[in-house]
Amino acid sequence: MATLYTEQSKNIWKTWFLMAGFLTIVVAVGWFISYYYESPGILYVAVIFSVVMNVVSYWNSDKIVMTLAGARQISHDDDEELFHIVENLSITAGLPMPKLYVIDDPAPNAFATGRDKNHAAIAVTSGLRQMMEKSELEGVIAHELAHVGNRDTLLSTVVVVLVGLISILADMFTRSMFFGHNRDNRGNGPWAIIGVIFVILSPIVATLIQLAVSRKREFLADASGALLTRYPEGLASALKKIASYSFPMRKTNNAIAHLYISNPFGSKAFRGISKLFMTHPPAEERIKALLGIPRES
Repeated sequence: MATLYTEQSKNIWKTWFLMAGFLTIVVAVGWFISYYYESPGILYVAVIFSVVMNVVSYWNSDKIVMTLAGARQISHDDDEELFHIVENLSITAGLPMPKLYVIDDPAPNAFATGRDKNHAAIAVTSGLRQMMEKSELEGVIAHELAHVGNRDTLLSTVVVVLVGLISILADMFTRSMFFGHNRDNRGNGPWAIIGVIFVILSPIVATLIQLAVSRKREFLADASGALLTRYPEGLASALKKIASYSFPMRKTNNAIAHLYISNPFGSKAFRGISKLFMTHPPAEERIKALLGIPRES
């Protein structure tokens, strides 16, 4: 029978598997372009540019994300109960107390951000605060603290760097082909054609892997958060309430949609191949995993 411990272990393994696939694509794309143009300098420039661009944004991630979300920081006196819940769970998890923010929005949602555990921040919507009972709110906060403890913000940044790098390489390659910069015979032959198709399609593949990593980290945070509270029913009930709210958030942004505990655009669960394009797993699957109910893999 599946338990929270097996869910936690399984999703850690699947994350590393997806990251290995990610790195394989990066190496394959870089090698093919360097081979195609006999110019490894192209790869070096793209790597440096992508890393610098994303490291700068990562260093200021909490400020950038909170601004995009329209969140405002609150103090202990603004919401004593919320502060005590976060403080107690942070102590239990062995984490520093994060900064707390509120988003004035009736849609129930929450997210965590920050470059590390010492610079973490958690935001909850006013709708979540009003809708949740204490055990449900504890489940949501534990989920977000699990993201901090599991260093998901760091992993997310690494994934963004890799996606950005692949996209830059593919764009440079496509443009150079369009303007006819290839002057040798390496562009001929079936293997070269396969390589060209692979490079052009690589950003789509990279984005699908990015979304898959995001979904697995949500399952992992669910399991880790439930282990933190020792009451998985609380988070399961919270997810059920969140999923029942069908309206999108008033202020949404694609750049930070994956950070939320639930899709801020209010999308319902998908079926079949459309799951590949989701930033979050379906709520039904997450609830089943929390309660130990068998679900489709």
